[in-house]
Amino acid sequence: MILSCGEALIDMLPRTSTEGEACFAPYAGGAVFNTAIALGRLGAPSAFFSGVSNDMLGEILADTLTASRVDTRYLARSDRPTTVAFVKLVNGQATYAFYDEATAGRMLSTDQLPTLPASVTTLFVGGISLVNDPAASTYEALQAREAGTRVTMIDPNIRPGFIAGKEAEYRARINRMIARADIVKLSDEDLRWLEGQGDLTGLARGILAKGPKVVFITQGAEGARAVTATQDIFVAAQKVAVVDTVGAGDTFNAGVLAAFHRAGALTKTGVAALTDATLTAALTLGTRAAAVTVSRAGANPPWEHEL
Repeated sequence: MILSCGEALIDMLPRTSTEGEACFAPYAGGAVFNTAIALGRLGAPSAFFSGVSNDMLGEILADTLTASRVDTRYLARSDRPTTVAFVKLVNGQATYAFYDEATAGRMLSTDQLPTLPASVTTLFVGGISLVNDPAASTYEALQAREAGTRVTMIDPNIRPGFIAGKEAEYRARINRMIARADIVKLSDEDLRWLEGQGDLTGLARGILAKGPKVVFITQGAEGARAVTATQDIFVAAQKVAVVDTVGAGDTFNAGVLAAFHRAGALTKTGVAALTDATLTAALTLGTRAAAVTVSRAGANPPWEHEL
């Protein structure tokens, strides 16, 4: 079982009413939530851990997980409200306005951490859930508790505007979590935000020096690469008509993990000895699945049969 741990929220996406008025429509979302959904749809054993409200929007989140074959037993339910993000799209690129104060997700605490059975072999963490306490410290505590015996993957999905005023604390947390992780995924922009300017492979090897076994780098419309201490493999992106990019990286993450699951590589020893074929399969599934997501509105990852 792959347990995705992080934010679940309602994206309010811009739409036009039948009368031609500008309006917003609610969609279940959140970067880590999207990865859990995509994993379930790709046929991987997927579960989700987050603080989720008992309110009407929280029910939408729980029902959406179930509909995509995601195990919801680890949800930490509460009567706090649901996080809401209003989305602005400019040429298909998304920017966000978050309403997150005192929400079920933001206020997640360490006393709500689940006890995990041996069937949970892998933890995926990341997203904006790693920015604000107490939730950020709670997810870090979970990763620290489990990293010695389970495979962990992190995608910080860095949004500089969202971490204004707390950059030093945030950088320290992300660096600690990267050092514990087996798998790291970063966009090329994320990588340069963390490591500065330079050749992507060289910067990725700087990340590897902190402790991970493999770093995946997404390069937008160009494609994605996987870098280990001895390997540097690139797969080009599929060319599609882009509707918007919401959920693209989240879907890529699911493709990587689903491919590793299919190859039997989601173990400590497996991730430490990845073959070229397994890395290529992970990059291929990740980019193919992401191509479907960007070809339709919102974070709507593909089902396995659509690939």
